[in-house]
Amino acid sequence: MTDVAVKNIPKTIKSTQFYSKVYTDRPAYADFEAPRKFEAIKSIIAKRLIEHPNAICSYSGGSDSDIMLHLIETVRKMFNLPPVQYCFFNTGLEMEAIKRHVREVEKLYGVTITEHRPKKNIVLATREHGIPFISKIMSAGLEGIQKKNIPLSIAEEYADAEDKAAKRAELKKRYPGCETTINFLCCCNSKGTPRPDIQLVINSSKYMLDFIKENPIPFKVSNKCCDYCKKQVAHAVQKPFDMVITGERRDEGGMRSVPRKDNTSMCFTEAADGKYRLRPLYYVSNADKQWYKDYHNLRYSDAYEVYGLTRTGCCGCSISARAIEDLEKIRPYEPGLVKAAWNVFGASYRYRQQYNEYKARRRSQEKGEVTTHES
Repeated sequence: MTDVAVKNIPKTIKSTQFYSKVYTDRPAYADFEAPRKFEAIKSIIAKRLIEHPNAICSYSGGSDSDIMLHLIETVRKMFNLPPVQYCFFNTGLEMEAIKRHVREVEKLYGVTITEHRPKKNIVLATREHGIPFISKIMSAGLEGIQKKNIPLSIAEEYADAEDKAAKRAELKKRYPGCETTINFLCCCNSKGTPRPDIQLVINSSKYMLDFIKENPIPFKVSNKCCDYCKKQVAHAVQKPFDMVITGERRDEGGMRSVPRKDNTSMCFTEAADGKYRLRPLYYVSNADKQWYKDYHNLRYSDAYEVYGLTRTGCCGCSISARAIEDLEKIRPYEPGLVKAAWNVFGASYRYRQQYNEYKARRRSQEKGEVTTHES
């Protein structure tokens, strides 16, 4: 078995639609139809498990994890490979439907999925550090502004500066140790070059800077609950293993669609600590997932099949734009959990509703101005 060859997508597509290396430098199988794509993925999984048999796989109980586990177990049986260790991270705010599904999957495949809990659960983590808002990137940027007490007005200073590189250098001296936050707020890079259209800046969410100026944030913002409840636990659990397998997919967006320094293809990488990371589903689309589910007659958890959710994770996480809508789907089945989610993330839900109303109003005003101008 050999690695699937890498190719560039056509120049016409590259120049008109895609800019990130995640899209331009990607493996050939990324463009295959679902049946052929999953055969390629099986060969990759087999190759990497043979090379690195001391492997652990994060299993969340979600649909991506279900497909990934099915793929891994299929490959293991085909090649008579050693068992893969599976781990499930319980943040303290998990649906009963998910926890029940984890146990069902264990029995169905004859595997062991070990549950791990954080030392600091999600209630304590959010109470101490703050709650997420919009996205992990936005939360990290806003946390920097709040913690370092950087005025929003520096964005206007930078925008009005003729020599933006000089202004960026001056801001660095004025606020030492705050470069990432300065870049986030001023929508630029470390050289002072404007970068208004990337995910790492405040106005990646339209009108966000104006909204916050007019409506100061009424709560502490942070994405550290994910660090405490998942990442730190995962690092400790995964430490004895040579290869970590996770289910990230490019189509999920956010940081998962941003290229990393170690490898742009994202599917298989060697991390700085010498461990290997396998992301077999990285180039699997939503349509590919549906084909695989139907072809193999997989059943997802009740969170999907009964409640009607399209995505799971930490229940009610305020990063999701559908958090309130999803909680209402969960409410008839797990009302206590819904109440707990509102207690943890409620301030962020309400602020996001306020932002959405502000954004709609601004768009309506701009549309009216354009119409008036044209007439």
